[in-house]
Amino acid sequence: MCCLYGIIDCNHVLSVKQKNRLISALATAAEVKGTDATGIAYNSDGKLRIYKRPIPAHFMRFHIPGDAGIITGHTRMTTQGSACKNRNNHPFSGYVDHQPFALAHNGVIYNDDDLRRQWNLPTPKIETDSFVAVQLIEKKKSLSPSSLKFMAEQLRGSFTITVLDSSDTLSIIKGDNPLCLYHYPRAGIYVYASTKEILNRALKRCPVPAGKPVSVDIADGDILQIGADGTISRSRFDKTHLLHGLSSPFWGCCEYEDYQLPMYLRRKERSYLDELKSVAMSFGYTPENIDHLASQGFTPEEIEEFLYGFGEV
Repeated sequence: MCCLYGIIDCNHVLSVKQKNRLISALATAAEVKGTDATGIAYNSDGKLRIYKRPIPAHFMRFHIPGDAGIITGHTRMTTQGSACKNRNNHPFSGYVDHQPFALAHNGVIYNDDDLRRQWNLPTPKIETDSFVAVQLIEKKKSLSPSSLKFMAEQLRGSFTITVLDSSDTLSIIKGDNPLCLYHYPRAGIYVYASTKEILNRALKRCPVPAGKPVSVDIADGDILQIGADGTISRSRFDKTHLLHGLSSPFWGCCEYEDYQLPMYLRRKERSYLDELKSVAMSFGYTPENIDHLASQGFTPEEIEEFLYGFGEV
């Protein structure tokens, strides 16, 4: 129940004012997916910088410097780990070969505890399920397509993940959560957000002065890496384990009477549903409505999209 968004200004076409206005418009539009915390990451003056606060995006005051070419962002609705503890908010910092990276995640990871036991990962102070993705990358001791593939194939649940490294390469690991990416070829600018509706709303408020954008295809299972010069490289990971591909009553299987979810899925599934039910009244629905949708086989993400007005049931 979060949102990813960002800007890639490869040729540094945007002025400081334009960059700050655009990231503010993206973050504010992304509030429909979460208001508990807001964060961004970017490289400036040779350092990777992360700025995040446990406040809604429209209260944030962004001060992005002129030399920042790629800015990644995240708005959060809490599902695990109090947003009041800022370490639980996105983006998270990680290190491989003494080089920092910033990771943000949209979705829910259900096997984080199991992965820590399986790979002997330390128990962190960060309480969110998302942080295990950072630990898995650090486990491989590199930030490469192969380590991103390893990380993505270990996760069980739903996700789309962005990773910004200190060399100004942005990696988008596209699971089964949505992401919309636009490219302005004439200017060498990319902008993205978790949904097309959010992205279009932000661009309507703050248009990019570079003609009409072209939509960039990115499919479930893609690892797309955009370099500082705008060059795109692609690789793939095995997506068969993604949440929407599971056969279970909750995730939309038609023949499920004898199927039993693994314990970690049942536990986290209930937590996600409880979170949806806790906010349902704000959108004019009751917890019983959420239970009914779940009983009909709708996934948590589909129910969430419906609550925010982006889905159909």
